[in-house]
Amino acid sequence: MGTETSSHRDLEVFVADEQSQRPVDTATWARLARAVLEEEGVEAELSVMFVSEEAMAALNRQFLGGEGATDVLAFPIDDEPYGPGRAPDAGGTGPGWVPPEPDEVPDLLGDVVICPEVAWRQAAARRTSYEDELALLVVHGILHLVGMDHEEEPDASAMVAREQQLLGRHWHRRPGGGPPQG
Repeated sequence: MGTETSSHRDLEVFVADEQSQRPVDTATWARLARAVLEEEGVEAELSVMFVSEEAMAALNRQFLGGEGATDVLAFPIDDEPYGPGRAPDAGGTGPGWVPPEPDEVPDLLGDVVICPEVAWRQAAARRTSYEDELALLVVHGILHLVGMDHEEEPDASAMVAREQQLLGRHWHRRPGGGPPQG
């Protein structure tokens, strides 16, 4: 389990591995997420979390009313104005707290949550590598955060096409199924 934080300009990507069933290279996924955000013209903070099946099932039940673990969930942050107080309880600001200048407050895009165990099974079923499946899920989750959806046509086709474009530019599939080097 590990974490990776990657910053560039007004873009910050935080990746955390909070599960132990499958290997996750947080640095690889931070690089891919940053490349996708840059190409989409997004300057904001994003977190990508890799969680266990149990944690993903709980999130799926709580937020979508679904049963069992799913592969990826995207949680966009609303563009609500920032107010005083602490999240999540909106309690006091604490001693020494100085509100940030409006131009210093980062834009928060949201969170992408991925279940590596589900990705592992999907990769086997699709006869692709585990890393390729994770790459697809990272891109898929980010596209949801930037407003793409696949509930109906032609949106579904547009989202798949954009996923393939981004993967083609930023994720080079390897015959051995490993992540790109460098």
